[in-house]
Amino acid sequence: MKHTIQKGFAMPVAIITVVILVVLTGALYLYMSQPAVENDALPDAAIQQEEQKTTGQNQEEGAMVKSGSYEAYSPEKLSLASSQDVVLFFRAPWCPTCRALDANIRANMNNIPAGVVILDVNYDDSTALKQKYGVTYQHTLVQVDARGNQIAKWNSSLTLASLVANIK
Repeated sequence: MKHTIQKGFAMPVAIITVVILVVLTGALYLYMSQPAVENDALPDAAIQQEEQKTTGQNQEEGAMVKSGSYEAYSPEKLSLASSQDVVLFFRAPWCPTCRALDANIRANMNNIPAGVVILDVNYDDSTALKQKYGVTYQHTLVQVDARGNQIAKWNSSLTLASLVANIK
């Protein structure tokens, strides 16, 4: 018994196959073009210790200069927005663009402007926050006021400089 493919069926299957291959190739290219983040292997306590060393006050030419900070999210930290710019960074550890921005922020901790606080929000564990701000995918940044109201939302920042440029 011979099996034949109907005439109108072969073309859509070929087109769908090509589209899938193009999408997968593009995704692989994006993933491979992201820099590796070596801190992924560090336990949370070690990362927090490293953050404490690099945030806060930095010595510059003998004078103490207060820089901004990058720290783990907690609801109490939203009150910092009464005197500073607070940005929530919805980040997933498995997300290549999230890892790239996280690595860039960590590499440039001394360049976080005074008065800017970036709060690292675990994308996978923050369902209520994602719903509140309409976050539908990782690598979303949301600037908030002291009451937690959204001021701005964006997702195109791959560097600290780009993140800071989007703050309202």
